[in-house]
Amino acid sequence: MLTGQERDHGGGIDAACARYGGSRIGWADLSTGINPHPYPIPSVPQEAWTALPDQTALAQLIAAARTCWNVPDGAAIMAASGASALIAQIPGLIAKGRVTIPGPTYNEHAAAFRAYGWEIADTGAAQAQVIVHPNNPDGRVWTTQSLPVPDADLTVIDESFCDTLPAQSLIAASKEKGTLVLKSFGKFWGLAGLRLGFAIGDPTLIARLRDRLGPWAVAGPALTIGAAALRDHAWAEQTRRRLTEDSARLDRLMQRAGADPLGGTTLFRLYRVEDAAAWQDRLARHHIWSRCFPYDAQWLRLGLPHTLHWPRLEAALA
Repeated sequence: MLTGQERDHGGGIDAACARYGGSRIGWADLSTGINPHPYPIPSVPQEAWTALPDQTALAQLIAAARTCWNVPDGAAIMAASGASALIAQIPGLIAKGRVTIPGPTYNEHAAAFRAYGWEIADTGAAQAQVIVHPNNPDGRVWTTQSLPVPDADLTVIDESFCDTLPAQSLIAASKEKGTLVLKSFGKFWGLAGLRLGFAIGDPTLIARLRDRLGPWAVAGPALTIGAAALRDHAWAEQTRRRLTEDSARLDRLMQRAGADPLGGTTLFRLYRVEDAAAWQDRLARHHIWSRCFPYDAQWLRLGLPHTLHWPRLEAALA
């Protein structure tokens, strides 16, 4: 089983500060794919902080999510304290066997299945399959026709980054038996600390997941903020335009510095460089944190800078 230390993720600003100096607030953390311009937090009623989350607030959040993602009739939907909380429980929904997870990809899926005793494979027939759509870190986009295991008993479609390209969402597949589509709120809306995620799909599987997580799976403030954000379609459209412009700007800047764009999404970009560790060190000396990968010494991933951090990145790459 993978330990927390062996699971490679972005973040780790405190460790970067300890090595390169500075304080957390002074760093530009480009190691994650979180929108640097978050949704403006609305007013939260006092009772959202002081009372147990009520069913009315939860119902309003679920209704907003169903509309935002065009969830088909027949698919159930539930909210949890982040997509990771759901990922950790999904392998226990059916009897263990073999799961196909095409990689490289987000490693929490394999870690969760391994913890439940599943056999992990990149390809081939299996009882379960997981795809990340679009994939992290290379941005690969899937279709229902390209799923690796057409007849799997359990299909998990992780759409944590799919709010950047909603027209390509596979949400229509959530009405199929044995299918779960995961949505992460924190990345596109830029509020990762809120810890909010959704599972959409087979009502039987959703019921099992709900039982595993128990009551009050989402904090009261998250119910209020999440519902407001999911209803704000104008903000979402404006954000997609800005992300498209900023990701293209980042590609141009990195290409001028000698990096070769490999893909990604409009929330993060993947590049091939001669020595990713050397690039990470170079950027870190300017208090810019990036993402390297243990399986490829030439892959470097960057999230988008906040408006205030573009000049620093440009100076670091000059």
